[in-house]
Amino acid sequence: MLIVGLTGGIGSGKSTVARLFADKGIPIIDADIIARNITEVGEPALIAITEHFGIEVITKDGNLDRGKLRAIIFQKPTERQWLEQLLHPIIREKITQQLAVLSASNNKAPYCIVVIPLLLETEPYPFIDRVLVVDAPEHLQIARVGTRDQTIAAGAKAIVDTQLGRDERLKRADDVIVNDGTLADLVPQIDKLHNQYAKKVLH
Repeated sequence: MLIVGLTGGIGSGKSTVARLFADKGIPIIDADIIARNITEVGEPALIAITEHFGIEVITKDGNLDRGKLRAIIFQKPTERQWLEQLLHPIIREKITQQLAVLSASNNKAPYCIVVIPLLLETEPYPFIDRVLVVDAPEHLQIARVGTRDQTIAAGAKAIVDTQLGRDERLKRADDVIVNDGTLADLVPQIDKLHNQYAKKVLH
């Protein structure tokens, strides 16, 4: 099975693109969902986060206050690095486990999509065969973040600045989906890549 790593900056439209692939019956593994799962109440990662950052990043009901944690790590790069060093190995292991389950199942999909927002910012994922970048201009990224989540809209520019630059991301892509228009503009791009991935006709 071909394994395609889907990435892109915040607000580029990764979730929308992943959903369009899923509509074609393609299995999706999402690192963001894994990250949420491993920081649920009682999980070792949440315990480590609480010990490191203190109870101020925990809500009254014991859940992770993601907004407060986000504010800390984007103001202090060393804290962001600490968090990434904690979470990324666990996320990588969980992805590997899900791929193994998928491989052992009766799923006949010719390829799968693994959504990893920081795919190009972290250590290489050796199981990724193709890097698919969802690309959008920075002003659209920031506007979309504001529409999607008002709580992080003010910090959207800071988040964009911590991620890999657009030019470098495109340089390292095997395939690119341009998401600077409407949903209808995405469909033919998805169709084209779906056919290439399914037939493994790759340039």
